[in-house]
Amino acid sequence: MKKIALLIENMFDEQELIYPYHRLREDYEVVLVGSEGEKEYESKSGYKHKSDIAAEDAKAEDFDGLYIPGGFSPDYMRRNKATVEFVKAMDEKTKPIAAICHAPWVLASAIDLEGKDITSYPSIQDDLKNAGANWLDQEVVVTDHLVTSRSPKDLPVHLKEFIRLIED
Repeated sequence: MKKIALLIENMFDEQELIYPYHRLREDYEVVLVGSEGEKEYESKSGYKHKSDIAAEDAKAEDFDGLYIPGGFSPDYMRRNKATVEFVKAMDEKTKPIAAICHAPWVLASAIDLEGKDITSYPSIQDDLKNAGANWLDQEVVVTDHLVTSRSPKDLPVHLKEFIRLIED
């Protein structure tokens, strides 16, 4: 069975964590990767969910894909060196990486976005442009092994494209 890492950190958006978590569990093993292992993280509205492992224990070779939810959690994710290194390792192995809403902040901190087509929540477009990305206002943008979307309303198409890359 294929294995997907799903990043978790405080201030996550519930829809962008829970919907992908359960949809991906239908076909894959899903491991919640936090800054710390077996820690409870709190969403923007107080919903709590626990990580399975710490980012420092996550190895890119053990996973077939990476999903990064949004909310304000990506700002915390990119402050954690082990999380950034894990995302970088997944990119170097060209494993499928999905990032929605504010999650491309993590991509900007971990990988080279120069010349890549990317979308996100509109308020962070300047950050992505400053990282060299070509920001597009579309429900989903697929560039190589990266799948990005703008907001929870884009989740159905976002997950379909991510799963397509995992299965290719």
